[in-house]
This record gives sequence, C-alpha cells and structure tokens, in this order.
Amino acid sequence: MKDSQDKDCDPLRETGVAMSTVLIKPPQDWVPLELKELWEHREIFSFLIWRDIKVRYKQTILGAGWAVLQPFFTMIVFSIIFGWLARMPSDGVPYPIFAYTALLPWQLFVRSLTASSNSIVANESLITKVYFPRLVIPLSATAAGVLDFAIASVVLFGMMAYYHIVPTSAVWMLPLFVLLAIATAFGVGLWLSALNVQYRDVGHALPFLTQMWLFATPIVYPSSLIPEQWLALYGLNPMSSVVEGFRWALLGTGSKPGPMLIASASAAFAVLISGLYYFRKMEQTFADAV
Repeated sequence: MKDSQDKDCDPLRETGVAMSTVLIKPPQDWVPLELKELWEHREIFSFLIWRDIKVRYKQTILGAGWAVLQPFFTMIVFSIIFGWLARMPSDGVPYPIFAYTALLPWQLFVRSLTASSNSIVANESLITKVYFPRLVIPLSATAAGVLDFAIASVVLFGMMAYYHIVPTSAVWMLPLFVLLAIATAFGVGLWLSALNVQYRDVGHALPFLTQMWLFATPIVYPSSLIPEQWLALYGLNPMSSVVEGFRWALLGTGSKPGPMLIASASAAFAVLISGLYYFRKMEQTFADAV
C-alpha cells in the first residue's frame, strides 16, 4: 500500500519528466567533441545570442545604428587616406565602394573574433554555477555578429545603386564567403577563449592582433598587387579570400577564386578542427581557472 502511494505522489511521474544523468569526466589526452550536446542545449544557444544582442545596444541612443556607422566612417577615412592621398588602385571601381565591400565581412570577422575570445571570461558566473556544453558560449558570441552584418549590408546595396553597379551572376556565392569568415573567427576564437582563461594577456594582445591582420588582408589594397606565385601562400590567411570573394561576387573585380580559396578553406578548416579539440580538452578546467 505504501509503495503504491509513493508512486502516485511522484511528481516526476505525473509530469512525464524523464531523469537523465550527465557524467563529467576529467580531461584526457584525446577528448571527443560530442557535438550532439549543442543540439540538446539549443535553447541556451538561442538565449545567449538574444542576450548578447540586447546587451550590446542597451542604453544607447543610436542602437543598431552603430552597426552601420562603424564601417561607414572607417570607409570614409580609408577613402581619404588611401584612395585620395595615397592613390591606391581599386581595380577600376570607385574607392569608397571598393573599401566598404571589404570592410563589411571584415567587421563581421573582427566582432565575432573579439566576442568569442572574451566569451568564457565574460560568462564566469554562468560557468561556475550551471553545467552545459561550454562550446555554446563562444559559438553564440560568434553568431551574434551576423545581425550587425545584415544591417550594414543595406548600406552596401545602397552604395551599389548610387554607383550604378549591378551584382554579378556569382552573387549566390556570398553565403559561402560569409560562412568562411565565421568559421575562421570561430576557430581562432576557440583557441583564444581557452587561452584567455589561463592567460589574460590575450585580451590585451587581441586589438594588436586584429590590427596586424587587417593590413595582412587586402582591404585597403587589391590582391592584384600580390605577385601571382605568392597568391596560394597569401591565401593561408582565410580573410584574404573572403574579402576578394566579396569583391569578385558583387563588383566583378579580380579573377575567379582558385588556389587562393582552396588554401584559405584548408587553413580555416585546420584552425577550426584544432580549436574544437583544444577547447574541449581545456574546458574541464574553466570553472577552476576563470
């Protein structure tokens, strides 16, 4: 009689909630990625993206307008210094749209990289209190920058209409170049976010890293200035193919991506996979070290 009463009073049985056990193992030499956990915790992923977007523009006057102003005024400065004063070649298109077409994916990359690199340290209170796959944090920080990219794209198409430039038939490849930029930012961000937990120097070095990376990417200059025999090596910087791919697909400048794009995709894939394994190996120590 008592057993039957206990079963009837079990709230978990009444609500149909299934109990599950999560086994947290110590770090090993080879840690499985277990990417299926990301799908199981997709609600947390969506919540973190929405939270990051709200926090970014909370108590600001212009709000999402900053997503447009930053690349737009950077384009103006570059146009004056490099287009007007330095007379930098722009592959036959007006320098302002030449620069803005490159700054659009570059801003997406920098925002995603910066947010993901600082994501673990910024979510210290969440990591030390609740268990969930830590990979969700840098992934959501990377994905949150896509909204700014979409907003800033409106200005680009407005500039194309102003200069009477029609997108080429290769415009359908733009999502592939966007995906390459996000994958690169996420892969590098995984390495830096894990290192940032142990060494806070990463936060100080990150602005310097992105500044040097900007000049190693054909943003203020065309890749046509690079000798042809060096293009494959130059393509080891994935953002070089992203920027040139944007210009080729939208403006028709440059040549069709070839060995340079293959080198960039291979480099981005290597950084992403190695970053996933390094992050998974180090995440067991985040709660203690952060």
